[in-house]
Amino acid sequence: MKYFISFLIFFTLNLMALSQISTVDDRSSNLKRVTSHWNTNWNKHNVPYDELLSGGPPRDGIPPIDNPKFVDVNQAKTWIEDNEPVVFVKIGEKVKAYPIQILIWHEIVNDTLGGKNISVTFCPLCNSTIVFDRVLDGKLYDFGTSGLLRNSDLVMYDRQNETLWQQFTGEAIIGDLTGKVLTMLPSSMISFKDYYTTYPNAMVLSKDTGHYRAYGDNPYVGYDDINNSPFLYSNPIDKRLKPMARVVTISNKNDSKAYSYKILKRKKVVNDIFSGKKIAVFHKSGTTSALDRQSISDSKDVGTTAVFSSSLEDMNLKFVYDSSKGIVDTNTQSSWNIMGVAISGKLKGKVLKQIVHADHFWFSWAAFKPKTLIYK
Repeated sequence: MKYFISFLIFFTLNLMALSQISTVDDRSSNLKRVTSHWNTNWNKHNVPYDELLSGGPPRDGIPPIDNPKFVDVNQAKTWIEDNEPVVFVKIGEKVKAYPIQILIWHEIVNDTLGGKNISVTFCPLCNSTIVFDRVLDGKLYDFGTSGLLRNSDLVMYDRQNETLWQQFTGEAIIGDLTGKVLTMLPSSMISFKDYYTTYPNAMVLSKDTGHYRAYGDNPYVGYDDINNSPFLYSNPIDKRLKPMARVVTISNKNDSKAYSYKILKRKKVVNDIFSGKKIAVFHKSGTTSALDRQSISDSKDVGTTAVFSSSLEDMNLKFVYDSSKGIVDTNTQSSWNIMGVAISGKLKGKVLKQIVHADHFWFSWAAFKPKTLIYK
């Protein structure tokens, strides 16, 4: 009897999972027109088609970078200001930086780092930088911009299968791979100076992209004004925070949590528990917004954040902010930088484990993660 019950539970769960995938192509005439030459399997999807909107440019009208070139830090200093934001990615002992002044015009970079195939993505409308492992079930994919938005967020597509993927969640939402989820990798948006101070010999994505763009300029001038409304977003707004409030977020299958920049800028460091594990959230000033003034380097200072495990070897560290030393742990009085590296003290050279996190505008995170708890 117990085996029959187990089988029944297994069958029911699988039936429920299948029931969330629609097998009817009920696109509007406008969406059919926009996507008429695509080879996507439109008979398989797990989101309503009326949630998809055209962002304006056609598919790959915002061209991804497929063969990225890199320069050393000294070369990059001739065209990147110290306070400009870059996406910092570290895999094993290998690191790279991807300037937002380039990503804002391309949104996706298909690359390799530390022996891993990755896609570095940035959605300007949600202020979301997310890095993915682009190998799934043993197959390598590369991604482009579909020209579609959902909840104002970038919808990507893979060139191998032409399945559509939600950048915010890494989930396949339309096509043969619907329901599959890409693995997110740790990354953070930091200032160029913070990057080269810690890694003076590291590499930076080059402006030699094969495209002419006004790198260094912001095509979304004034978009991140706290009193603005999101672009192409008409769903209800979670009013616990203003729509364009900046938050750093963490999430897993069961829990989601958001930490507002407003609190983090004041406290500099937050010690917390997430899903039963101790974490630390850091904030550091000195990084400009990419979505404020026309020149990114002249824009307002919004700072940068990072999230780490508080456990290091056999210690559970607790962090505080010291006006002269910066962020220090109370266990050893070692000082730590925004990359989670101990730069002085007993633990100098030690590195905290980075937790997968991302910085977003509140409206976008709340749209995909409505049950999120807000740290207060």
